[in-house]
Amino acid sequence: MANPKPLMAQSSGTDSADAAVQSALRTLDAEGSGIAALSAALQSDLRTPFVAAADLIRNAKGRLIVTGLGKSGHIGRKIAATFASTGTPAFFVHAAEASHGDLGMITPDDVILALSWSGEQPEMKNLITYAKRFRIPVIAMTAERESSLAKAADVALALPKAREACPHNLAPTTSSLMMLALGDALAIALLEGRGFTSVDFSVLHPGGKLGALLKYTRDLMHSGDAVPLKPLGTKMSEALVEMTSKGFGCVGIVDSSGHLAGIVTDGDLRRHMGPDLMTATVDEVMTRNPKTIDRDVLAGEALEILNSSKITTLIVTDANKPVGIVHLHDFLRAGVA
Repeated sequence: MANPKPLMAQSSGTDSADAAVQSALRTLDAEGSGIAALSAALQSDLRTPFVAAADLIRNAKGRLIVTGLGKSGHIGRKIAATFASTGTPAFFVHAAEASHGDLGMITPDDVILALSWSGEQPEMKNLITYAKRFRIPVIAMTAERESSLAKAADVALALPKAREACPHNLAPTTSSLMMLALGDALAIALLEGRGFTSVDFSVLHPGGKLGALLKYTRDLMHSGDAVPLKPLGTKMSEALVEMTSKGFGCVGIVDSSGHLAGIVTDGDLRRHMGPDLMTATVDEVMTRNPKTIDRDVLAGEALEILNSSKITTLIVTDANKPVGIVHLHDFLRAGVA
């Protein structure tokens, strides 16, 4: 008689996988409901305090001090990092450590953003007392508008009540996500309000792939003698030597004024392949009005042009005069692609 255990194990594994997916879907549904409730609140009761909080942070002479404990503390660290990376000077101070010397990090010019779902953590007491003593504005982010923290704050961001994704309604899940989302919303509102640009962003993000994307074309391009160029009227035999020696698979063609008139690529060679190709002039073979790019375009945008146009090389121009060339490999080496 065949042993049924392998079949039962397979069925059990399938059931387990289905249960895990269903659990994940319930979690996402619960957390999505929390975000939806937050969005609705911003269009009603939360609207005025949100604007007031944004104004307080925007007009602060000092920095935004984000504080919290437990899961709220972890969320606070991320919120502080988001503010700092989008043009609002900010850092995190642990509410418990504040009572042991870290209050010295906070100045009268700062604004405090205190996170607490219940608004009743005793560790917050000394920090709030310090804020009142030195008239440091406090923004509370809490679900309890009648809590000690909310009442002590200059502005109370009262989050709507929402059920945690935890089946016991205990583990901070939905609540943590709502705090994170509201912190992001504040940071982006301030970013857009002050006109924070991608150029500003690049100053604060010089490292990693993000930093690479925020480099400029001028940082990656080849210039001078490295740029393959030939004038109009050049024989294709000479143009081919230029293409081969420079190694970019193309050669830019310039007119008598030095303006870019066209480009000869590997594709142009294939389209005009024949016995007379080498004796023809570049004028007969080149592609006129080729795609070019400015030296001050961000690397991320340049890469998008390469991808969308399905090409590997762009000539960099200034007032339609070639000043450099960039290849897809340059973006790969820089960590952009």
